[in-house]
Amino acid sequence: MRCFHSLLVREFVAQNNTGQIKHVIQILSQEFALSQHPHSRKGGLIGLAACSIALGKDSGLYLKELIEPVLTCFNDADSRLRYYACEALYNIVKVARGSVLPHFNVLFNGLSKLAADPDPNVKSGSELLDRLLKDIVTESSKFDLVAFVPLLRERIYSNNQYARQFIISWILVLECVPDINLLEYLPEILDGLFQILGDNSREIRKMCETVLVEFLKEIKRNPSSVKFAEMANILVIHCQASDDLIQLTAMTWMREFIQLAGRAMLPYSSGILTAVLPCLSYDDRKKSIKEVANVCNQTLMKLIMPEDDGDNIRQFMLQQLDGTADESSSSRKNSSDQSNMSQDLNTSNNTGESVTIDHSQEALDLDGIVLVLDRHLHDTVTGMMTRIAVLKWLYHLYIKTPRKMFRHTDSLFPMLLKTLSDESDEVILKDLEVLAEIASSPAGQTEGQDSYESNSTQNSQSELNIPISSTPLNSSRPRTLECSPSTPTMNSYFFKFMVNLLKQFNNEKRLLETRGPFIIRQLCLLLNAENIFHSMAEILLREEDLKFASTMVQTLNSILLTSTELFQLRNQLKDLRTTESCNLFCGLYRSWCHNPVATVSLCFLTQNYKHAYDLIQKFGDLEVTIDFLTEVDKLVQLIECPIFTYLRLQLLDVENNPYLIKALYGLLMLLPQSKAFQLLSQRLQCVPNPELMRTTPSEKSTAPNRQVPLEINYSDLLQHFEKVQNKHLEIRHQRAGRTDQLDRKHPRDTEANSSV
Repeated sequence: MRCFHSLLVREFVAQNNTGQIKHVIQILSQEFALSQHPHSRKGGLIGLAACSIALGKDSGLYLKELIEPVLTCFNDADSRLRYYACEALYNIVKVARGSVLPHFNVLFNGLSKLAADPDPNVKSGSELLDRLLKDIVTESSKFDLVAFVPLLRERIYSNNQYARQFIISWILVLECVPDINLLEYLPEILDGLFQILGDNSREIRKMCETVLVEFLKEIKRNPSSVKFAEMANILVIHCQASDDLIQLTAMTWMREFIQLAGRAMLPYSSGILTAVLPCLSYDDRKKSIKEVANVCNQTLMKLIMPEDDGDNIRQFMLQQLDGTADESSSSRKNSSDQSNMSQDLNTSNNTGESVTIDHSQEALDLDGIVLVLDRHLHDTVTGMMTRIAVLKWLYHLYIKTPRKMFRHTDSLFPMLLKTLSDESDEVILKDLEVLAEIASSPAGQTEGQDSYESNSTQNSQSELNIPISSTPLNSSRPRTLECSPSTPTMNSYFFKFMVNLLKQFNNEKRLLETRGPFIIRQLCLLLNAENIFHSMAEILLREEDLKFASTMVQTLNSILLTSTELFQLRNQLKDLRTTESCNLFCGLYRSWCHNPVATVSLCFLTQNYKHAYDLIQKFGDLEVTIDFLTEVDKLVQLIECPIFTYLRLQLLDVENNPYLIKALYGLLMLLPQSKAFQLLSQRLQCVPNPELMRTTPSEKSTAPNRQVPLEINYSDLLQHFEKVQNKHLEIRHQRAGRTDQLDRKHPRDTEANSSV
């Protein structure tokens, strides 16, 4: 029958009788290929293949009639018929060659089904047909990629292992054809490729990885034709995948996208950070992902420029306060240079090829970024390196875009304060840098004032009492607008920071004990130490919790006397030669009165020996407790430290320092017979005889004589000390009275406690 149909068709071709040719094909299709009888279907398939061979080059005119019945047999329940259908289609395509391309989608659709066929013979036959089609597509320049992409996008989400392998093999072939630009349609299939990358088959994963590597190479070669924006969110999703290979591949793509597209990726920065930040805390098992994520994070951070802040607030305030045109022009030049650098980054890549970027789409998603950063700070399971990266981001944003960032400060501020309780010292250091920048940034002068005043009014009952100073803390200092957080210029958030920091110390006693000195010392490095101590003293002066005030003063005093960061402040207080230093001493003194021993040590530091002696005379009226004696013990130990070397040397000048010796003897009389008593006693025994140390008139005239500062009213200071101590005594008596009342109400409990 096959020979008969072949001869018949050849005769009709010779006669150019298209009607008879179509009639023969129709009979083979309807009465045989689509018959209910299996043998008839087999004969019909063989006949259609024979017709195609007989038609030769003219088979392209009848491809639709030839292909459709064969493709219908692809769904036959009999595997042998499916194989014959595959063989028949192979012969049809082999004869027609490029003429089958208009029918490529239906052929591809049928082949994709056979690729997953359970019968090995059918699968083998489909592979032969598949290779033939690939050869035809590779050789032809008329392949309709636009019509094929929707079908590819649909089929790429198949979960069948063989269907996936079939799809990947075709993408790899199309990618290698020079005349086919599949990169233009990559956004439509990229998600499906990452889905296939997670297949259980190692072979399929390897094939898919190869395809993605080839696409990435082409992206690097032709970045100008890449639709970065359309693929950004796809990468963000897969950067968060649980599969390591998918995550690493997506993160690698993200790194290249940020480097190639530059600021065009800024609108997607919040999503990128959502994916990248958690990876920074990965351990060595995911070291590769962590390293790529770190590069993504650093590169994205560098894309943010001062112009993202809108009006340059630093430049504006510099012009207003300094009035220097040269600095203003210099600032504009620096901004222009940074803008040029940004433009160079966005318009070139490592291949030197120009990249066209739509700068209208470069808007920084600052609100989204802050939301992501805040969420990671609130998340209790966030890793240490992620928290550090979040704080680095916040610091960077406050430096680059302070004007916009201060709109978020009120929402960020509570969490930044809470982060001071973190277990990691490095996290605390970065957190302090952010808080210091908030407290000293010039942008806070304009953006933060209203919100601060309203918040302080609303929260006055829950927060520490905020004192109203008659003069600014920085009244004697020139206002400079440096970017460094160590600038002495403080804004409206500085005092709010101090108030809330002390509030947190009061609420978390362990934080004060374990990290309090560390936090305050670091703040003294980042900000102005004098402002910190002066502001804390003002706040503590009105603190209602007297026990906390005493503990806090003791902590501040210890930092002041022992910390290397406070060297300059100690020198400023040591001589009291200026009005500013005298004002600082008086400001500290009034709060230091919450702790009698700290007050005496402050007098020793400032060489106010007579006043120290007067204070010690008042100690007889105080309640002497074990804690009090312990503090005196620590003061004696401090006197033996290098900080008080000058004090010990002044003991040689007996005539000019009688009150110093009297004050030390007063401390000695307060102490019980302990090691501190013996230590101080031995020191005082070394004080020379005044007669032996008496100087000649000529020596007296050359010896320096320290005068008492006229700005300090020591009588008022002494009265203030007595007033504060009476208040402390009254509070203790009230507590003791409440305890007695409880004892009388519950005598059995008291007896039980006594027996214990």
